[in-house]
Amino acid sequence: MSNPIDRRRFLQSTAAIAAAAALGPGAMSIAQSTQPGHKITRFKVSLAQWSLNTEFFKKRLDPLDFPKVAKTKCGIDAVEYVNSFYKAHKGDLKYIKQLKKRCDDLGVKSLLIMCDGEGKLGDPNEKKRKTAVENHRFWVEAAKLLGCHSIRVNAGSGGSREEQRDRAADGLRRLCELADPFGINVIVENHGGWSSNGAWLAEVMKLVNHKRVGTLPDFGNFGKYDRYQGVEELMPWAKGVSAKSHEFDKHGNEVRTDYRRMMKIVLDAGYDGYVGVEFEGSKHSKYEGIQLTRDLLLRIRDEMS
Repeated sequence: MSNPIDRRRFLQSTAAIAAAAALGPGAMSIAQSTQPGHKITRFKVSLAQWSLNTEFFKKRLDPLDFPKVAKTKCGIDAVEYVNSFYKAHKGDLKYIKQLKKRCDDLGVKSLLIMCDGEGKLGDPNEKKRKTAVENHRFWVEAAKLLGCHSIRVNAGSGGSREEQRDRAADGLRRLCELADPFGINVIVENHGGWSSNGAWLAEVMKLVNHKRVGTLPDFGNFGKYDRYQGVEELMPWAKGVSAKSHEFDKHGNEVRTDYRRMMKIVLDAGYDGYVGVEFEGSKHSKYEGIQLTRDLLLRIRDEMS
């Protein structure tokens, strides 16, 4: 004779799924995700400001309006800033407070600030390396004020492979020590030079060996280096993920990157944070490319749930 408790649970589960099916696919996936042994995929989607870089560079958009554009035009309520669009206000925390208020009023979450143009953290000249570290201080303070978890930096350097590794690690460690009292992480993207070599950047992470250091694996930016291998090598330190996209086929799939293969690597690493939409293509409008990337990620999340 079957266990009455197990039978009751079975009937309850069946009833829940039947009721959800009547409400549509979205409710169905939620009901199924509550079943015993079901894998729940929890990653969320954010928007990288660089996706709209031409709009900001040509001043068709006000940087203070980025949170509003992300939520109302792109359907995304978490954002990743680029410091290039706020350079004119570097040192002005009152301006950053305005940006925070915009986010708070809209219910938009700030995740990180991508920092460029502040010097090489692995500069062969130690004095310049220290200056580069200090140049990032304001962005650390701004990230703290906005409620971000990280700033994204570059591992630029000079010299041999090993010299660049050691110099980049030194600058990153110094910046981690600066950012630690603020509770802000320092994450590195594969972004040209040796940083686009996953194995090299993994070595840098091991050398830095600081709780604040991490990576921002980008699906692109690897050059000739195998992108899937590169992301897999960087995922152990990932505190963010950048879903680079350029072009989509008629089925809504990205033509340069197998997103399902890539997201399996990301999720197999145990990652459940935000995955940032970063559209850089020209075959679609900026907003269409953002929406296609967002929809593909959400579709894959549903499939993998």
